[in-house]
Amino acid sequence: MRDWRAGRGEPDPAVEEFEDESPRPDPRAMDLVLRVGELLLASGEATETVSDAMLSLAVAFGLPRSEVSVTFTGLTLSCHPGGNEPPVTGERVVRRRTLDYHKVDVLHALVQDAALGLVDLEGAAARLRAVKHARPPYPRWAVVAGFGLIASSASVMVGGGPIVAATAFAATVLGDRAAVWLASRGVAEFYQMAVAALLAASTGMTLLWLSGELDLGLRANAVVTGSIMALLPGRPLVSSLQDGISGAYVSAAARLLEVFFTLGAIVAGVGAVAYTAVRLGIYVDLDNLPSAGTSTEPLVLAGAAGIAVAFAVSLVAPVRTLLPTAVLGVLIWVCYAGLREALSVPPVVGTAAGAVVVGVIGHWLARRTRRPALTYIVPSIAPLLPGSVLYRGLVQMSTGEPLAGVASLGEAVAVGLALGAGVNLGGELVRAFSRGGLVGAGRRGRQAAHRTRGGY
Repeated sequence: MRDWRAGRGEPDPAVEEFEDESPRPDPRAMDLVLRVGELLLASGEATETVSDAMLSLAVAFGLPRSEVSVTFTGLTLSCHPGGNEPPVTGERVVRRRTLDYHKVDVLHALVQDAALGLVDLEGAAARLRAVKHARPPYPRWAVVAGFGLIASSASVMVGGGPIVAATAFAATVLGDRAAVWLASRGVAEFYQMAVAALLAASTGMTLLWLSGELDLGLRANAVVTGSIMALLPGRPLVSSLQDGISGAYVSAAARLLEVFFTLGAIVAGVGAVAYTAVRLGIYVDLDNLPSAGTSTEPLVLAGAAGIAVAFAVSLVAPVRTLLPTAVLGVLIWVCYAGLREALSVPPVVGTAAGAVVVGVIGHWLARRTRRPALTYIVPSIAPLLPGSVLYRGLVQMSTGEPLAGVASLGEAVAVGLALGAGVNLGGELVRAFSRGGLVGAGRRGRQAAHRTRGGY
């Protein structure tokens, strides 16, 4: 390549890069870049966006010849002054993750201001300290209630009444509090999720037994369906596929493994309860399991909006994004139900199509409002998370239909992957016809895109 460039009269970048000596990197700037990246990654942002944000800050604060490496748990920043000066490298490790899209939103605003030269290094450091110690936009009880509202909205969406919705809310909050207690004792997250799923499913099966004994006519299975919806890992699923598409395969594999471990915990908790309930003689009608089908009745649409908004609150999304999130939650359900009703497409195809529409609108909104796209997209896909299909598969496996159960679990996984792939395809469509973006990523902003097709 060096001889080819010389033959064309082009400068050799390897030589040109180190001919002139730049000032030594400012350690305060390196520390700021690493801390911003660490907080973005720990708060739930995708690897590619974290890398772009760090590079933007490195350029803004004059770090010479910077290279950034971001994985699922670690961040590395290397600067080379050139000449005879040795390179300087810093590293941060993410040991604790707390999903907080409000912090992601504020940090993106900081990156944009720094890239435009509107804030100096001292001002950026002060803003970062303020972000780390700022109070969230919702009180703690509201975030906890958000998990319960996901379950209650989902139960209403699949036909549960007020009693079922209230029970789903209580069961999900109980499971969440039990998981928090286990976390404070140092128990691994897998077992936290398994216990949360077990408690929620136990509450649902208890209500199902009482409904049968007292002839209440309640769709108590909706409690379990709603609780599963609250536990399903929508955020890491979207991020894993986004990382894989952008070329960050190590982070993509780690996030996808996180998704399957979470699914495994849910399957373990709910499956144990379903198996025990069947052995105790509690009747579970496979032909009448809760499902919203393709209904677009007002109550179902209200449930879709409620799931999306509750999911956004549980992720501490900015208050200004709640209304667009509700609209997108209704839109993805209408697209899914409309396609299935009009064209009789399979659930996976309808899910993917609805996700593409929401992905396009969500990324377009993110560019117009200069906010991270995940704050719109991740809560909006919640109405199509495969809670009812996953529950059906577990019940089928517990009632002596293992092949049907495996098929249902496979369908649940396919629906989840269709959601993640669909919203990322929507983002790619927006990227293909846009220039610039939140941190300067337009059609030419992704270097990995030139990896296999060259740069001619």
